[in-house]
Amino acid sequence: MRVLRWVLVVAFLAAVLAPAALAQQAAGQESGVVVADVATLTASVEAIDYGKRMVTLKGPEGNMVTVRVGSEVKNFDQIRQGDRVVVEHFESVALFVWQSGDAPSATGVEVVEVARPGEKPAGLVVDTTEITASVEAIDYAKRTVSLKGPQGDIRIIKVGPNVERFDQVKQGDQVVVRHTEALAISVQKQ
Repeated sequence: MRVLRWVLVVAFLAAVLAPAALAQQAAGQESGVVVADVATLTASVEAIDYGKRMVTLKGPEGNMVTVRVGSEVKNFDQIRQGDRVVVEHFESVALFVWQSGDAPSATGVEVVEVARPGEKPAGLVVDTTEITASVEAIDYAKRTVSLKGPQGDIRIIKVGPNVERFDQVKQGDQVVVRHTEALAISVQKQ
């Protein structure tokens, strides 16, 4: 369980600090925008059907849900009625602008970690996607920017008032958007 928390912390730091470092190294770029959010949900195990791999969970407000647990979840037989299921969700979006003539591109990385034999079921999935897009149009008054992605699709993005130097973004600039999402699920004794 400590390993999963450690990996989640590392993923969080990588998602938040690496884009900032990348942005500071980019020619003429001193800062970027990073928005991150973490949510935690705890539920209790109310019932288990080991044969059908079904678990009934009770949420913090008393709502009940029954879920089928896939075969990829190791150590399913370790779950007991009364155990707590803790779900931690982390999401980060980092946005950086620089002048470049490179074509838009997209890359992605996914990391999966599961419990070792004999441990309570636990898992972590970290998914990071980085997309480079070109600025096609800007509406400074409405604070919107139209971005053209690597497959030619256009997406209009609203830019918040906390983004400094928005007035310096120009048509033709390159934008890097790094989206990181991490989901950690663990079963803990009551």
